[in-house]
Amino acid sequence: MTSNLRRVGPGKVQNKSEPVIGHMKTDGHLRRCHLKGREGDTANVVLTAIGHNLRRVLAWLKALLHSILLALCWAFASLQHSNRPS
Repeated sequence: MTSNLRRVGPGKVQNKSEPVIGHMKTDGHLRRCHLKGREGDTANVVLTAIGHNLRRVLAWLKALLHSILLALCWAFASLQHSNRPS
C-alpha cells in the first residue's frame, strides 16, 4: 500500500492531495457552492473534479497533437529535402 503523505520540511508531513485541492479551489471554482444541502456539496466537488480531469486530458491531447504535427513537419521537410535535384 502506498502512502499518501510526503515530506515538506524537517519534521513536517503534507498530504499529496492538498496541492491538487488548492488548485481546484482557485482554478476550478470550488470556493462557493450554490447548490443546496449535502447532495449539492457532493455534486459541486464531483463536478469540479471532473472539470480538473478534463483540463488535464485536454492538455495531454494538446501535447500529443503538437508532437504529431511536429513529426509531420519533419517528415514533410525531409521529403522536400530528398526530392531536390542535385
